[in-house]
Amino acid sequence: MHEEILMMADALSREKSVEKDIVFDAIEAALATATRKRHEGDIDVRVAIHQDTGDYDAFRRWEVMSEEEEIEFPERQYHLEEARQHDPEIEVGGFIEVPLEPVSFGRIAAQAAKQVIMQKIREAERQRIVEEYEDRKGEMITGVVKRMERGDAIVDVGGAEAKLEKSRMIPREGLRPGDRIRGLLEDVRSETRGPQLFLSRTDPRLLIELFKLEVPEAGEGLIVIHAAARDAGIRAKIAVSSKDPKLDPVGACVGIRGSRVQSVSNEIAGERVDIIKWSDDPAQFVISALQPAEVESILVDEDTSTMDVTVDEAQLSQAIGRGGQNVRLASELTGWEINIMTEEEANEKTNSEMNQATERFMAQLDVGEDVAGILVQEGFTTLEEIAYVPRQELLGIEEFDEDLTDELRSRAEDALLTTAIAQEEKLHLADPEADLLEVEGVDEHMARVLASQGVRSRDDLADLATDELLEIKDLEGMTPERASELIMAARAHWFEDEPEAEQAEPGKEDAK
Repeated sequence: MHEEILMMADALSREKSVEKDIVFDAIEAALATATRKRHEGDIDVRVAIHQDTGDYDAFRRWEVMSEEEEIEFPERQYHLEEARQHDPEIEVGGFIEVPLEPVSFGRIAAQAAKQVIMQKIREAERQRIVEEYEDRKGEMITGVVKRMERGDAIVDVGGAEAKLEKSRMIPREGLRPGDRIRGLLEDVRSETRGPQLFLSRTDPRLLIELFKLEVPEAGEGLIVIHAAARDAGIRAKIAVSSKDPKLDPVGACVGIRGSRVQSVSNEIAGERVDIIKWSDDPAQFVISALQPAEVESILVDEDTSTMDVTVDEAQLSQAIGRGGQNVRLASELTGWEINIMTEEEANEKTNSEMNQATERFMAQLDVGEDVAGILVQEGFTTLEEIAYVPRQELLGIEEFDEDLTDELRSRAEDALLTTAIAQEEKLHLADPEADLLEVEGVDEHMARVLASQGVRSRDDLADLATDELLEIKDLEGMTPERASELIMAARAHWFEDEPEAEQAEPGKEDAK
């Protein structure tokens, strides 16, 4: 029967593509279970197989506990003092072992062991898949649709199954068993049942990987693919540039008679792809991204990452696209919020903003409409600009003399000082609760700024959305990532009790 163990280990190892050590561990666990059933009581058993001969030994064992610990399982635990009567050198955490007569590895024992062995094998297989694919997240992989489950596709990717959820499929693609597809490996998760690999056919990164496959210059790095945006199955945009000035990146990606872009399009259910030449000038990049619409003028606001783009009225619908698709994809591709408007709308917005700025200067500087209007027309928008730009810039305005220039600078400085004092007073009076200061990353200044805006406690911060936190002024250096981290840190205490609650259940069972 010992040769039968070696034959089983060899067969299972080859069939399941797992290490023999893992198979032997599974057989040892199964034999230990069978041995325990032959003896009365809740004993602990270890079985050791000699992998060269197939012989095996069984041991009953007791775990060694410290004197302070309570013995919960007397039939498989010893206190240290008692354990040292058997082995004077044993330490806490070790095991006292006594040989047992092992069960014979006959037909009944083999059947009883089968379930344990197969479970261990499945666990090993799943761990192997996780380890093999963990570092491949973000890669494109090819597979064959094996079956459909409640709208999701199970894809055979060679030695493993991957799940393509319905929400990650290209709409109206209609996949069927036997279809060969490419997908982006979006996630790898250690789950107890079902596929652990998760694919996406809608991720913009899939488009980039397809172009790298179809365009040799992109695969070699001569053409750089900077970004991609998709409305899966309908339309996409991709931004490219060339490291070689002699190489046209757009033409290379299109291919002769459109062969390369057509191959990519065919792979993603006929999705139309616009290839855009990337530019390090944000305005030029946005103009290119809005093609085929023609842009008349563009106004860039770097503080808010927005651009007001003016187009001819006849081009308006083309620039926006059906359902806003063209401008939405251009925004995703460039990372800028794009506002499309006609010349008339642009003029109305400009006039409105100029009127607001004029009224603001009239109030802040205590000047008439004519002086405030001249400042706005000359491009001044804030008190800081008036107070701190070189004096010659203000003197260069035809209507301003030295006295008026100095007076305006003085009033701007006074207004800024008054505002700063008022803000300091407001922060001084702000009274954040103690638990807000306990949130990781929140110092006293930030806590007072938050409290001055009504965010006084940890729960107040936890209830905010990221964009709401970003809207609070005077939070220096606040980014979307930083805002998200602070909010999650504030929410951490909501989950602190959950593990304790989960751990309490087994204790209840033990008490019974």
